[in-house]
Amino acid sequence: MKARHKRFLWIGAGVALLAISATLVLNAFNDNLVFFQTPSDVVDGKVPKGRNFRIGGMVEKGSVQRAPDGLTVHFVITDTVKSIPVTYKGALPDLFKDGKGAVAQGKLDADGSFIASEVLAKHDENYMPPEAKAAVDKAREAARTMRR
Repeated sequence: MKARHKRFLWIGAGVALLAISATLVLNAFNDNLVFFQTPSDVVDGKVPKGRNFRIGGMVEKGSVQRAPDGLTVHFVITDTVKSIPVTYKGALPDLFKDGKGAVAQGKLDADGSFIASEVLAKHDENYMPPEAKAAVDKAREAARTMRR
């Protein structure tokens, strides 16, 4: 084999190795990609089926109910227009309260309830995750538009 052919073979092998590496990285990235949705998006069916996603908004006042086992918590997340029931098993953040902002990550159940694997709460009196604030503002604007 000529030196020129060997060089092309090495270049081809390098390109193939780079393509395989890029495919594996993008595949892993896609598996870990989590989208943010509002309760309105969930009710309207705009969520990925069978995939994890985040739902955010406000914890509806009076909706937090703790099960007798001490770990399971049921509550409702709302964007002030539509609401979704959420079930979470685990310790909640200290700042998790009725009427405050929260983001939950998990999947939809067959009955339309959200099964959370993680719950995040806001960290101070004025903070709401940017995605949740934008979603709440968008839902309020849509509700105002529909009333007109």
